[in-house]
Amino acid sequence: MQKIDIEMIPGGASPPPIRVGEAVIAEAAIAEEMQYHPAESAGTAQLQAARALVVRELLRQRAEALGLAEAAADLDEADDAIATLLERELDVPDPAEADCRRFHAAHPERFSEPTRQRVRHILLPAAPDDAEARDAGYRQGEALLRELEAAPERFTELAQRHSACPSREAGGELGWLAPGQTVAELDRALQHLPVGLHARPLASRYGWHVVSIDERQEGRELPFEQVAERVRHSLREQATRRALRHYLLALEAEIGVEGIALDDDGGSALMQ
Repeated sequence: MQKIDIEMIPGGASPPPIRVGEAVIAEAAIAEEMQYHPAESAGTAQLQAARALVVRELLRQRAEALGLAEAAADLDEADDAIATLLERELDVPDPAEADCRRFHAAHPERFSEPTRQRVRHILLPAAPDDAEARDAGYRQGEALLRELEAAPERFTELAQRHSACPSREAGGELGWLAPGQTVAELDRALQHLPVGLHARPLASRYGWHVVSIDERQEGRELPFEQVAERVRHSLREQATRRALRHYLLALEAEIGVEGIALDDDGGSALMQ
């Protein structure tokens, strides 16, 4: 189950017990569920976990009311019944081809091939808070660049001798990289560099990178016929979120929830 996005629990006194109908969501169950909701703070993780358990309990109780789940079943054992419930009660029609074509035309960037670059690098390690190592690493990078400018064919040799990245075994080869496939700081810089050996070391949280972009393939928009299933899946996912949001809010009103409320984006809790 994908979980509903939520806001922070206010600080202060202990929150009231969370009830779904007559069922109480135990604090121990929330604590156990928190491991599946990594967040910036314990409070956020706690509320995400509590909200997820409320959603699950609402669905379990509805499944029980329809005779799809035994009263004695615990939450884990109710998964199959919940899946059956949603298949029966959520009406999510398949999007029409005309709607798919309009969506594709309005969002071509979502269905495009990204720009890719074939990259080699030499990583000179230095922790972000180690000023001395950062300075030494930058100077070493400049020295390596001078060597490479004089003899570009030595990149493999110098990578194997100096790089702290496992790619040194392949002469620094990172292969074809699309956006998001390397550390964020380096990823951002690579998007703006021309093909060839970059004239300065590039910084990341791991140190300095001597970088060569050997080849670039520009991204391109893909025709509708090539991505029709992806477009249809995107629209059906949106429709499922909307339907589930309304369904959960209706269950919340019918069954009753105390101590917590579903947020306005309840449809983001998708069942798999």
